[in-house]
Amino acid sequence: MADISLENKNCCEENHDGCDCGKHGETVCIDASRVYDSCGDKDCLSDLRLYFTEANQGIINTAVNIRIRDVDVADVCINLEPVPFHRGFYTVDMTFFYEVCLDVFVNPGAMPTPVSGLAVFNKKVILYGSEGNVKTFTSTSKCGEENLSDVPCKNLPKATVQVAKPIALSAKIKENCGGCMPNCRVPSCICQRFGGEFMAPAGRAVYVTIGMFTVVHIERNVQILVPSYDFCIPEKECVSTSDNPCEVFSKIDFPTDEFFPPKVTDLNGDEGCGCRRM
Repeated sequence: MADISLENKNCCEENHDGCDCGKHGETVCIDASRVYDSCGDKDCLSDLRLYFTEANQGIINTAVNIRIRDVDVADVCINLEPVPFHRGFYTVDMTFFYEVCLDVFVNPGAMPTPVSGLAVFNKKVILYGSEGNVKTFTSTSKCGEENLSDVPCKNLPKATVQVAKPIALSAKIKENCGGCMPNCRVPSCICQRFGGEFMAPAGRAVYVTIGMFTVVHIERNVQILVPSYDFCIPEKECVSTSDNPCEVFSKIDFPTDEFFPPKVTDLNGDEGCGCRRM
């Protein structure tokens, strides 16, 4: 394949006049995932109930105070279904499982005991994912094995959910309002993560508030034409790591910013009024 200079490549990408693009590249067909629809959301999940294993529920029942420390997304279960009478649209049903870490105080003035609980939240969106009426077979599929293309809903698109690190906002403890379990089945991998099965709250209940940012998109594999310049050949050599820890440390730059926090003008450019540009 013909080579192309970096200057001419940037020129072609910016669509400037006078660029010699056609002589240095070619158009190739690739199989790639195209995003047909997407959405982003900011959710404040108020008063999510926590579920505990039997041992952790016993600690909660003796607590005099609690404080939320951290929250993480343990898993997301995604279910995709076509919308009736709306061709090409799909509902993306998402069930989020959060691992919430609490500081539990069982005695005034005592050190807190870390306790983890499970919170569950369900979210549903409708996105456009186009239509596909073909069955796809590849050389990696073995003859006689069940193929995904044989399920009743043929050629569904793929839904992807991206979740930023959730923000732990608050936690409060209440007298139990009734023993209930999550409104969905908790996967076995989640139970293993917490070290046991979850039980219906007996005693006190904990409610947390979490801030969450998500992006959901629907994509399909399609064949598209793209301009090609060259193969992606690495341009630098791999540097071997040294067994000498001091030599590795010597290559780390001095963290000046850690000792000298930025001024408000550094955060807001040249604006001296202290107002952040939105």
